[in-house]
Amino acid sequence: MTFEHKPVLLEETVESLNIQPGGTYVDGTLGGGGHAFAVLSRLGGQGRLIGIDQDGDAIEAAKRRLEGFGSRAAIVRGNYEELPGILDSLGIDKVEGVYLDLGVSSYQLDTASRGFTYRDPMAPLDMRMDQRGGRTAADIVNTYEEQELYRILRDYGEERFAKNIARHIVAARQKKALATTGDLVEVVKASIPMKMRASGGHPAKRTFQALRIELNRELEVLDGSLDAMIGRLKPGGRLSVITFHSLEDRMVKNCFRKNENPCQCPPEFPVCMCGKVGKGRVVTRKPLSATQEELAGNTRAKSAKLRVFERS
Repeated sequence: MTFEHKPVLLEETVESLNIQPGGTYVDGTLGGGGHAFAVLSRLGGQGRLIGIDQDGDAIEAAKRRLEGFGSRAAIVRGNYEELPGILDSLGIDKVEGVYLDLGVSSYQLDTASRGFTYRDPMAPLDMRMDQRGGRTAADIVNTYEEQELYRILRDYGEERFAKNIARHIVAARQKKALATTGDLVEVVKASIPMKMRASGGHPAKRTFQALRIELNRELEVLDGSLDAMIGRLKPGGRLSVITFHSLEDRMVKNCFRKNENPCQCPPEFPVCMCGKVGKGRVVTRKPLSATQEELAGNTRAKSAKLRVFERS
C-alpha cells in the first residue's frame, strides 16, 4: 500500500514557524514528508531540514518525497525524544524551528496489518509505530493486570466504562488470547450498555487510543521532550506542536506556559524572589484549528490543534 497522509494544518504550521531562509528546522514526526516538503520549499537554497520518524514505511515514503532536495533533507529513523542526540551527531547546536504533528498517520490507520484500526476485524493487535521489535498491543491486553488495564483505559482513553472493559478483557483472555482487533472490539462492545453504543462514535475508539498511547509511550515521550526542544532553539526560534486529543493538548499548553512564566513565588509577593526566568513567549494564546475548507477535504483534521512557542 502506498504511504499516503494528508498533512493537517499545513499552511498554519509553516506560517507559525516564521521560516528564516537558510535556517535549520527539525520535523520530529516526519511521516510521508508533507510538512517537510512545504518547509524545505520555503527555505531557499541554503536551508536544511532534519526529519525524524520511527516508522520504517514513513521513512521510505519521505525519502521519495524529499529526494529532490538532496542533502538539504537529512532523514533519521528514530523517536523525536532522541532529538538532542541526533542534533549533536550532526554537529548542530541550535536550530531555527522544531515542529511535531502528533498522532497516527492516515497510512497507519488505513493499513489494516498495522493494527491501529478497529474497522478490520481480522487485523493483528499490533499498533507499534516502530516495528523493529518490542511488545505489541496484544501483549498489553493479554498480560496486564486488570487494575493496570483499568488505569490506562481511564487515563489515556478517558473511557467512562474503563473498569468494566478491563474486567471483560481479563475474563475473555482466560478462554483464549485476544489476537485480532476484532477480538478486542467484541469484548469492548460486550462491556458497554447497548444504549450507550449508539452515541459517541465507535465504542472501541477510546480503548484503541489508550492502548496505542501506552504501547508507544506517547505521553511519556512528549512530556519528556518539549523542554529539551525549547532548549535547542535559537533566539526567535519556534516550536510548533499539532495535537489531536485533550491529553496531548493540555500537556503542550502547560509546558509552554511554564516556559513563559516559570516563577514559583506566591502570588502575594510584590516581586519575584525565586529567580526563575522565562525562556520565551507563547505565540498562540488559543490554539489554531482547521478551517471549514480544510475540514471539507480532510475530516481527520477535526480535532487538530496547533500551539506555538517562541524562544527569547
